[in-house]
Amino acid sequence: MTLQTFFLYLAAVFVLTVTPGPSVLMCITNGIHHGVRRAFAGALGSVTAVCLIMIVSASGLGVILAVSEKVFLILKWCGVAYLAYIGVRTFFSTQSTIGVDDGQAPATAKSRASLYWQGFLVGGSNPKALLFFTAFFPQFINPQAAQLPQFLILGATFVCFELFWLTFYAHFAARVAPWLRTPGRAKMFNRLSGATFIGAGALLATVKRS
Repeated sequence: MTLQTFFLYLAAVFVLTVTPGPSVLMCITNGIHHGVRRAFAGALGSVTAVCLIMIVSASGLGVILAVSEKVFLILKWCGVAYLAYIGVRTFFSTQSTIGVDDGQAPATAKSRASLYWQGFLVGGSNPKALLFFTAFFPQFINPQAAQLPQFLILGATFVCFELFWLTFYAHFAARVAPWLRTPGRAKMFNRLSGATFIGAGALLATVKRS
């Protein structure tokens, strides 16, 4: 892998990770409701799922799963169901106030373990990620050189970018949380984020294996 190839990979990963998706929306929601520290646990969960997807793809199982229509559909509809579940819960939440202050979580905040597993499920709920790593990584790996070091470099780079941007969005969300303390704004945010999660699930339902 040449330096030019690596820079092209950096540009592609930057665009991919900075673009908002379900994991970003989850971190924004958690940053507002639970503070940066607990939102970071969700980000770690999402990144863990991404790492497992990369390992599966590198092991060769990714190719099998990517071409299996039945497995793909199972993964897809599980992802759709989970995103819809989060969306409905958030949309109909009765929480009317935001209690986060300076990155500290309120007494009613979810545990870090709960947020970690939520992040893990959100990060692993999109089968498109499996197709992405199966098709994307080989384009940047030189088959004439040792592949494991190249995979580790590309994988670690992706994880660093992903974790940075998820944390960035969570921190930004926690900073604007005081604005949401105005009566009615928390409920408005829950409606908006819930609808967005449901919309993300609907978009995932349209994803095709091709």
